[in-house]
Amino acid sequence: MNMKKLISTLLIAACVFSLAACGSKKEETESKEESGKESDTLVMATNAEFPPYEYYEGDEVVGIDAEIAQAIAEELGMTLKIEDMAFDSIIPAVTSGKADFGAAGMTVTEDRKKNVDFTDTYATATQVIIVKEDSDIAGPDDLVGKKIGVQLGTTGDIYAGDIEDAEVEQYNKGFEAVQALTQGKIDAVVIDGEPAKEFVAQAEGLKILDEAFTEEEYAIAVAKGNDDLREKINDALAKLKESGKIDEIVAKYISADDAE
Repeated sequence: MNMKKLISTLLIAACVFSLAACGSKKEETESKEESGKESDTLVMATNAEFPPYEYYEGDEVVGIDAEIAQAIAEELGMTLKIEDMAFDSIIPAVTSGKADFGAAGMTVTEDRKKNVDFTDTYATATQVIIVKEDSDIAGPDDLVGKKIGVQLGTTGDIYAGDIEDAEVEQYNKGFEAVQALTQGKIDAVVIDGEPAKEFVAQAEGLKILDEAFTEEEYAIAVAKGNDDLREKINDALAKLKESGKIDEIVAKYISADDAE
């Protein structure tokens, strides 16, 4: 092989190597872009329509879950990224790997446990009933045969379906269900207690019934079999509970007078 051919061969090899390396880097970048995650980033899927647990202040998602998730990320030495989506899209986002975990005032139920694993619980809550002040509905038993508004995919949605002869109207957002109630389109709304207080405070002529619809516990959802992340989050939650940080976060959003 003469010198010209040798140089030509070496140049071709260098170009091929360069293209292969560029292709590898491009694939790596595309892979990260598709997953929406970096190795040092925790992606939280939520539905920011659920005050005081998650809601918007300007362009930022804030609330109890957002702050607890941030504290967990700090314990793990990671950066938190919050993705806002429809409530019924959270579990699919977690199971598909688009999000690392879901936190959205999510109640642990047997049905959800078929699709995701849950961490230890970090809060207790109740499902309550919102009605108009002049409503003849005085408790859960009076919901039989009524038209009930719920937020799609929530436990209110799940439990309302068990009420005899009830017509369940599903809404993408909790406030849309409350709005339908004020407009007389439905008879009642079944929803989590803390958001209910927020919605009723912003609307006239509505009240929350004294008798709770259900009592439940909130936890964080992770993909089935992701024991490593679940255990890390549990360890972080234990530290945050022991230090009083979780109580501090909850107290920031829920006053002692509100927490019954």
